[in-house]
Amino acid sequence: MKKRIRFIINPISGGVKKAKVPQMIEEHLNHDLFDYDIAITQYKQHAKSIAMESAQEGIDIVCAVGGDGSVHEVGTALIGTKCHLAIIPTGSGNGLARHLKIPLKTPLAIQNINELNSIRMDTGLANDKPFLGVGGYGFDAFIAKRFDEYHIRGFWGYTQLVYEEYFSYKPPKMKIQLQDQTIKGNFLLCSIANSSEFGNGFCISPKSNVTDGQMELVLLSKFSWWRTMGVIGRFFFKKIEGSRYIKIIPFQKARITLDVQLAHYDGEPFDVRKEINIEIVPSSLSVLCGNRYLELIKENPKAE
Repeated sequence: MKKRIRFIINPISGGVKKAKVPQMIEEHLNHDLFDYDIAITQYKQHAKSIAMESAQEGIDIVCAVGGDGSVHEVGTALIGTKCHLAIIPTGSGNGLARHLKIPLKTPLAIQNINELNSIRMDTGLANDKPFLGVGGYGFDAFIAKRFDEYHIRGFWGYTQLVYEEYFSYKPPKMKIQLQDQTIKGNFLLCSIANSSEFGNGFCISPKSNVTDGQMELVLLSKFSWWRTMGVIGRFFFKKIEGSRYIKIIPFQKARITLDVQLAHYDGEPFDVRKEINIEIVPSSLSVLCGNRYLELIKENPKAE
């Protein structure tokens, strides 16, 4: 019996229209395996409602065609259901897709769906907010909020915004309570990583793995301006563990108390409560990953 797959297309993710995607789906999807239909989002959170309805209908796979925001909407709607998440990455960051080794070129991403490489991945829960890959409460949350309102989309808009805001940004005070320690301080980044990437190759937590039943707390302290390029380079070359400005701590549950009540989850900004209770929700979402990721976790469950 053929599987039913619904493609949810965000037409403006990454600042690029997706007019050619339906034709690519028709050309590259294996029609012996799938019956499909396509839904086009009309407004923010539309993808989430479509995904929820799809799971209730008994659709086997819902594919997010868009960026990290689209993947967040679709994926969080499918947590705890039998429906699989698939991803065709067309955004500017594509953090979870990169972590799962899903091809970034649309025809190859569609062909990857034909392979049906299914895993059960962990998800995160921060108070009442589920998330898939990475959340944060520092400069990343501030930029996510500003980017959501910014007039330039895509990678270069994001880069310009970081450049405009970085040197005037004052790291907020936080308190992080873990099972065996309490950490206080002012942190440039306070990230919770289920997966490894923010997107665009910026690797926040190189050893994070969405199937290991834990997350990583990543704390980046403020550093002198002339060290900026060196520290940033460590993230892109996956060498952050060698920096004295960075702490990475595995955890399953944490409580974070914030002076600035702002967060992002999978790049989406949220106003939040002062106290955030965070936990991992093991094996809570079925997802189609890339061939390479499937090989990695079969060879070594702790692999990135």
